[in-house]
Amino acid sequence: MAQKEEYTVRATRREGRGKNDARRLRHAGMVPLSIYGGEGETIAAAAPLRDLAAILRSESGHNTIFTLDVEGIGATEVMFRERVIDPIKSRLMHADLKRLVRGQSIDVTVPLHLIGEPIGVTEQDGVLDQIVREIGVRCRPRNIPDSIDVDVSHLNVHDVMHVSDIPAIEDVEITDAPEIVIATVGIVQEEPEEALATEEGAAEPEVIGKGKPEEEEK
Repeated sequence: MAQKEEYTVRATRREGRGKNDARRLRHAGMVPLSIYGGEGETIAAAAPLRDLAAILRSESGHNTIFTLDVEGIGATEVMFRERVIDPIKSRLMHADLKRLVRGQSIDVTVPLHLIGEPIGVTEQDGVLDQIVREIGVRCRPRNIPDSIDVDVSHLNVHDVMHVSDIPAIEDVEITDAPEIVIATVGIVQEEPEEALATEEGAAEPEVIGKGKPEEEEK
């Protein structure tokens, strides 16, 4: 496993808990935080948006372990547990951080990457369909993989790959159910041109014969 970059974020303790206080912090380029777990009490703090955004943009993203140094309290290792993102500006608005306890395993999700091109695609005109794009795992924080890569080059048309087919990873337990389908190779059924022409011809008079198209509202 490649050496991961170490991050340290300096934060200040937050006294106010109202919306006005949070709005003021965001206007100043800070993000309201709640830190919990481990052996300490829950702490309200604030940290620079630019530092937290850099962590979320890193290769390990929200699974990144970093040091949070809260003024007047001290430093502890944490990771993101919950995030609130502004849907318009795509900006981090609030985050819950979990303290990590040395030697204690945690549950996280990591990306699932399919590696290789299946035989069913290259030789049998099939189409690869990835059903699952994230996998749940349980491991110690320092053992969290950036992703789980699965070779699918051996798959033929109509083959199905399940969670149980993912090779074992040292010090990492997969928590998703073994029977979950993660990928398949299928055949795209194309309708004959004659059938398409018949359908198009049948549909056209129906639209033309009406004064205006019907609108369906959900």
